[in-house]
Amino acid sequence: MTDPATARPADLELVLPARPDNVAVVRHVLGGLGEALGLDARAVADMRLAVSEACTNVVVHAYDSPEEQLEVEAFIEGALLNVTVRDHGRGLAPRPDSPGLGLGLPIAKAVTNSLELGESPAGNEVRMTFVVPDGG
Repeated sequence: MTDPATARPADLELVLPARPDNVAVVRHVLGGLGEALGLDARAVADMRLAVSEACTNVVVHAYDSPEEQLEVEAFIEGALLNVTVRDHGRGLAPRPDSPGLGLGLPIAKAVTNSLELGESPAGNEVRMTFVVPDGG
């Protein structure tokens, strides 16, 4: 996978089945990356929360089958850690049977430097940025 916005390989790539247990895997891996980059405990917790919410949306909303893919890319650019969570499913459309309250992405937006939803030829994306102390 390559991030189309930067046309360069990601520093970290994960491709996992879109199952609930893999949300914890992504949270753990991205938390470790944040710690390695020197984020403080609060920033790591915020990043884990935002990434978990984005991944949970893929698991709950994107597919009918849990064997479809959840993709996560991260790359460092100056003082920012850019994280993209991607699916190739139907994206985030309103669902009357949704088990959630619809607060996940607003919560994620509140704890990121920026959060954007988008579609690309590669699929539906949630793009988030986090400030890295001393530029990584």
